[in-house]
Amino acid sequence: MLELIMSGSSFTTDNPDEIIAKASVVVNNGGIIAYPTESFYALGALASDDKALKRLFELKGRPPGKPLPLIVGDKDVLLSVVQCIPDQARDLMERFWPGPLTIVFKAREGVSHLLTGNTGNVAVRIPGDSPALYLARALRSPITATSANPSAKPPAETAGEVSDYFGARVDMIIDSGRSPGGKPSTIVDVTVVPLRILREGRVSMHDIGRVPE
Repeated sequence: MLELIMSGSSFTTDNPDEIIAKASVVVNNGGIIAYPTESFYALGALASDDKALKRLFELKGRPPGKPLPLIVGDKDVLLSVVQCIPDQARDLMERFWPGPLTIVFKAREGVSHLLTGNTGNVAVRIPGDSPALYLARALRSPITATSANPSAKPPAETAGEVSDYFGARVDMIIDSGRSPGGKPSTIVDVTVVPLRILREGRVSMHDIGRVPE
């Protein structure tokens, strides 16, 4: 059954605890939630729950083998899914995290192939100031951050759009009004030297270019 946290009890920085607590229970019990990030709404499932991840692929109509990005609340949780943090990644993390920069790392052994797409790599970020950051910090576990839309459809910018896309197939929607929209997170791959920019988004290539090789 869909629990939609709509505008009458919307998420604000003054009242996050109850809403985040409810969302954490849903996710920890195998559910899928929709939540606002610093760009669009995203779909969250626990990274360690393969059953929930499979359901997420079905929900989006996402092609098999396409990796799922993650968010984490801090560097300690990051180390639960990555082998190591290369020096070039540390520089980026210090300058851009929390924020809209997704970094591709070598995945730790045991990380689900549903997250890596059988690449051996995993894409992670600490999100910028948004309900996503509150959620990631509260959970103390990585969750998915794939955009809240069926594959090939525009990403949702409001809770209503998420509901129109998925209805009760999503277990909870956190509403904080219209998300900022615009560009998605920038994606960089630090498994190679020099690093490779896979997608330019809210963090510019110019700023990333300051990273020493």
